[in-house]
Amino acid sequence: MNSPIEQSILQKLRALPPERQAEVERFVDFLSAQDRGKAFERFLAVADSVARADVPALSPEEIENELKQLRAQRRGQHADRS
Repeated sequence: MNSPIEQSILQKLRALPPERQAEVERFVDFLSAQDRGKAFERFLAVADSVARADVPALSPEEIENELKQLRAQRRGQHADRS
């Protein structure tokens, strides 16, 4: 189900002429690209820090194990909130 803000945006968007809808789409694409760029910059900063620290890379198996542990922790936290 859509949130109230999504409903409001959709209603306003539908009221615009097609050329304005296209402008809105381009703006949304711009915002998304901006967010991806910021995330990539944060990733590069972390990658540079790790490289300078001379930390050995994890194997695919180690990464998978880390993910499994984090997911198990999250499931436990969600269960505690219920």
